[in-house]
Amino acid sequence: MHPGIDHEPVVAWLRGVLPDLREPASFVRVGDGRSNLTYRVEGADGHRWILRRPPLGPRLPSAHDMVREHRLIAALHPAGIPVPEPLGLCEDEAVTGAPFYVMEHADGHVLASREAADPLTHDARRTAGLDLVDTLARLHAVDVDAVGLGDLGRHHGYGERQLRRWIGQWAASKTREVPAIERVHARLEAGIPTQHRVSIVHGDYKLENVIVGDDGRVRAILDWELCTLGDPLADLGLLLVYWTEPGDPEPRISTAPLADGFPSRDEVVARYADASGLDLSGLPFYRALGAWKLAIILQGVVRRFRETPGNANVDPESLDPIIDVLAAQAERVAEDVHPTDG
Repeated sequence: MHPGIDHEPVVAWLRGVLPDLREPASFVRVGDGRSNLTYRVEGADGHRWILRRPPLGPRLPSAHDMVREHRLIAALHPAGIPVPEPLGLCEDEAVTGAPFYVMEHADGHVLASREAADPLTHDARRTAGLDLVDTLARLHAVDVDAVGLGDLGRHHGYGERQLRRWIGQWAASKTREVPAIERVHARLEAGIPTQHRVSIVHGDYKLENVIVGDDGRVRAILDWELCTLGDPLADLGLLLVYWTEPGDPEPRISTAPLADGFPSRDEVVARYADASGLDLSGLPFYRALGAWKLAIILQGVVRRFRETPGNANVDPESLDPIIDVLAAQAERVAEDVHPTDG
């Protein structure tokens, strides 16, 4: 049995949305479980699906909204954005303690580590890096009103909203003082850039959150829980935080791009500029925001792991050094963020 899955009620619900389900069905938890919980559902004939639900225990307001996440992929799938096809949403918390949804299973590679990239050729790794950027530019070009997501969030004031939201999350979840968090907040608050486009912002776009094929092409974008409307440079800025290179400070938040073949951070920026045609002058703000926000998100993970150990498969104290590195990175990058008028 798996925490978060009440087997019999969940299988009974699945019978109504998965006509190809052959019982008995099994559940295998996949991923690191630092946020929403993901399970692979497998029928007796080997047919597979994916089930997503919130983490166990108390949840911060507005976090881990399965109904919203399901709505997003249901809108983007027919628009040609590579997301798994959603197959059913359960809003009845009596079934397994929280809303959840099920979607198709996408085969491929999740490049969550250097070792995960080993099966790909040098050329496929480069393709994976470049197609990741091209796919992001396509996502940012989606007409939000045309796909029915125009009311997903406010169209303007993205930077202000992010700063307000995440400093509040920091206050709600911190377990120790990290002075750089407050210093970066003040610097960013004084230097919010002009927003040039209203786009879907994934909120956690990285190699670890996509599935790529053997050829390196992106087959599915995963983990939409932080998605909103706002400035597309936010996704690029956060992607660059994850995009580690040799010589970056330890501990690293990610190791996937260190494998031979992946483009450099500079190439990622150049590729996005070409693919999107956007003005990237506000990128330093969003790189600093990305590192700062990620430090706060990990602090929330630390608090949740301490309060509800059933969510954890790592020692929460091991995340503290990563939070410190991210806060220091945010402060360093924020030196290039200059005060703006108003």
